[in-house]
Amino acid sequence: MSNLAHQAAANLEVVRTTKPLIHNITNFVVMNFTANTLLAMGASPVMAHAENEVADMTSFAGALVLNIGTLTDEWVSSMITAGQAATKRNIPIILDPVGSGATPLRTRSAKRIIDETGVSVIRGNASEILSLSDANSLTKGVDALHSVDEAEKAAVILARELDTTLAITGPVDLVTDGNTILRITNGHELLPSVTGTGCAATATIGAFTAVNTDPLTATAAALAFFGLAGEKAAESASGPGSFMVALLDALYSISPEDLLNGARIEKV
Repeated sequence: MSNLAHQAAANLEVVRTTKPLIHNITNFVVMNFTANTLLAMGASPVMAHAENEVADMTSFAGALVLNIGTLTDEWVSSMITAGQAATKRNIPIILDPVGSGATPLRTRSAKRIIDETGVSVIRGNASEILSLSDANSLTKGVDALHSVDEAEKAAVILARELDTTLAITGPVDLVTDGNTILRITNGHELLPSVTGTGCAATATIGAFTAVNTDPLTATAAALAFFGLAGEKAAESASGPGSFMVALLDALYSISPEDLLNGARIEKV
């Protein structure tokens, strides 16, 4: 068992004991599932996107999660207002650039949020991450057309340029702050068959960054935990429907000791 697995287990224990409030400005498709993910793992979710209250809500959150899945100009303004409030208070900001690269609005909005707020972690699939640095990178909707390996070099460079942590999720997850690269091999092939699992993984990162001031290890721990929950859920699931329910149960039932023994996080 690595030190990273020990830290992941310790982070989960603190999430369970402190129940950090995670402020989500997220998309309509995943609001319910994201909230239930955070509740199941032991955190406390709030979904608030009205621009005239997001700064107040953010001020007492442990982390802010921004997700551009169902985007409007008004929501972008709310995200930036909340993000600037979080930046002033050193509250971690987790950005999920859903579908960045698919349309100019999504790519432009993701880059604007990055430029105007202090984003701590950006989590996306390989194509979404590549789109933030390469104007010629395109996605097919919200699905990746690139592999994690193809995005690795660009992610390292981009993490350095933005002074942030990048997480690329796929069959093997990659997390980098531009200096260190971590790979997480937890997960299951049923995860992409349920809408919102990527968004839920982002929210999970929010909970872990709320209790761990190092975005790199917090992100790796969160992805190991979420991936392990996918593995546990698949043991009893017969398909995507039962898997979704079993995933919430696994997020609730996995103990810090389970995570210590089951987390597969490796430094490259």
